[in-house]
Amino acid sequence: MSYLAIARKWRPQRFEDLVGQGHVTRTLQNAIRMGRVHHAFLFTGARGVGKTSAARILAKALQCENGPADNPCNECGACREITAGSHPDVVEIDAASNNRVDDVRDLIEKVRYLPARGRRRIYIVDEVHMVTTQAFNALLKTLEEPPPHVVFIFATTDPQKILDTVLSRCQRFDFKMIPVRTIHERLKEICATDGVRITDGALLLVAREAGGSMRDAQSLLDQVLSFGEGELTEEQVVQTLGFIDRTLLHDVIEAVVVGDPARALDGVRRVQEFGYDARQFAKELLEALRHLMVIALVPDASRLVDLPADEQQRLKALAAGTTPEAIQRRFDLLAGALDDIARSETPGMILEVSVLRLARVRPYVPVEALVERLVALERRLAS
Repeated sequence: MSYLAIARKWRPQRFEDLVGQGHVTRTLQNAIRMGRVHHAFLFTGARGVGKTSAARILAKALQCENGPADNPCNECGACREITAGSHPDVVEIDAASNNRVDDVRDLIEKVRYLPARGRRRIYIVDEVHMVTTQAFNALLKTLEEPPPHVVFIFATTDPQKILDTVLSRCQRFDFKMIPVRTIHERLKEICATDGVRITDGALLLVAREAGGSMRDAQSLLDQVLSFGEGELTEEQVVQTLGFIDRTLLHDVIEAVVVGDPARALDGVRRVQEFGYDARQFAKELLEALRHLMVIALVPDASRLVDLPADEQQRLKALAAGTTPEAIQRRFDLLAGALDDIARSETPGMILEVSVLRLARVRPYVPVEALVERLVALERRLAS
């Protein structure tokens, strides 16, 4: 039997499996329970956050032989056929390749027919923003007054490209980026179930790199698991995926905070020797300064900083040796240089100079302290 990728094996099959999207699943389940299912839905959000999965689960819930139910049974013939993509009354359309007026007219002609076996005919249209303006206009009348047996479920990563006249005819659900901690917990569950040995820190690295996308996280985990046998560590994840070594990142941060330009510059040199992208390193350096600021100002910052406990302790020790004002100045300097680094043909050189400027930042002396020093000096001179 061929290998099944983690993202496919662990694709959500029930509303409870859609992590991080409780506001969507609760509304859809209540609509089914109360018999208030709309005829057109629009699911928007970044890639890999559960839009298409939610559309399929909704289709199964509406077509389930034991329903309509607020959760599909996944055991009846209808649920199994939808999962396999073979149900005659649930049609998935890729709008990227079916976006012309003729394609939409063909769809309009087909919606007239009654369901072959299910209660409804359900059309799941993915990447619907790729449909042309003329094709959207041809669909408007059907979308406003569809046959009673038809449900449209549109999914898109770019809702700004969809006509307002289409948006006004749909119930819109915005899928959120999934928090790092939520992705981390899900990956732990997957690894525990599949018997995979991997350190908690390594999983957190994968979750952070996914950028809020569960599918991306699962794909990265798949890649990491191909590295080798035995327990996978953070170092192996860094090596496999080409991530920036967190130790190197913290070395540069420490050098900047203590004001050691030579050590900071040596850190940037190692970044270039390892072949890391200067632009990506600058972004991660900026994120680390953000974490440092949060830890310096918030007593219980663990819930606001997605970092392992050892990294949090390291930043906490650094924050104790500087001031929030100095961290803010460094953050502002690097944020201002980030655009120059991104656009430059020599980003490494711009990064070097930027890090040197960060290392030269000194804490502000409060005006009150300066006044007190002047007064004390005047008194000494007068005496």
